[in-house]
Amino acid sequence: MNLVQPAMRRPLTVVVLVIAVVLGAGLALQRMARDIFPPLGIPTIYVAQPYGGMDPAQMEGYLTYYYEYHFLYITGIEHVESKSIQGAAIIKLQFYPGTDMAQAMSETVAYVNRARAFMPPGTVPPFIMRFDAGSVPVGNLVFSSETRTVGQLQDAALNLVRPLFATLPGVSAPPPFGGSARAIVVNVKPDRLRACNLSPDDVVNAIAAANTISPSGNVMLGDKYPMVPLNSVVKNIKDLEVVPIRAGTFPAVFVRDVAW
Repeated sequence: MNLVQPAMRRPLTVVVLVIAVVLGAGLALQRMARDIFPPLGIPTIYVAQPYGGMDPAQMEGYLTYYYEYHFLYITGIEHVESKSIQGAAIIKLQFYPGTDMAQAMSETVAYVNRARAFMPPGTVPPFIMRFDAGSVPVGNLVFSSETRTVGQLQDAALNLVRPLFATLPGVSAPPPFGGSARAIVVNVKPDRLRACNLSPDDVVNAIAAANTISPSGNVMLGDKYPMVPLNSVVKNIKDLEVVPIRAGTFPAVFVRDVAW
């Protein structure tokens, strides 16, 4: 008795099925989303608060405490963890599984704004981010040059390279770090301050008052109305040396007398 396999009875059907599987596999490879770290839906939000110059105890008492107090009002919150270091604080908000994270994020932003009302002047807005396995960086881009300075590399990475990566689909390019930001340091002489009966706050207030950012104005010159910029911001750093700290009394005290 000759038994013939069912598949051999319909060879065209088998061929069509194989072609359909191959075409379907190719179409799936082209359209299927691929990610090294796929989103897992971890109900976690991180709040990073910087404040330069504060020690861990000050960060805990003046900033972190108010965040922890207000975050307990968020719907679906499970617990709040925080870590304060010099100049920064990290607050971790853990939510119950199934929490609407879009609503949780909006409530977090609202309570961050409310908590900042109780914080010291000069507190900048924090970084608020969702953390997931897909948030882990897949690579680091390191810049080096034998002709450019660290500051120039920082400017190139921030203003030229980062926009190229940030516009790619599915890519989030964080700001570069490690570069030296341009800063003006005024070294105060404690003995000269005591001799002039001044405090470091007097020096800070004098420099801030002499270096104020003001919008440009307009002056009517006949039938013209040109814009006139103000010289309220020093262009040469050496001009800060002649800023008066205590004027109107003899002898007048300038920044150059108590600092360098």
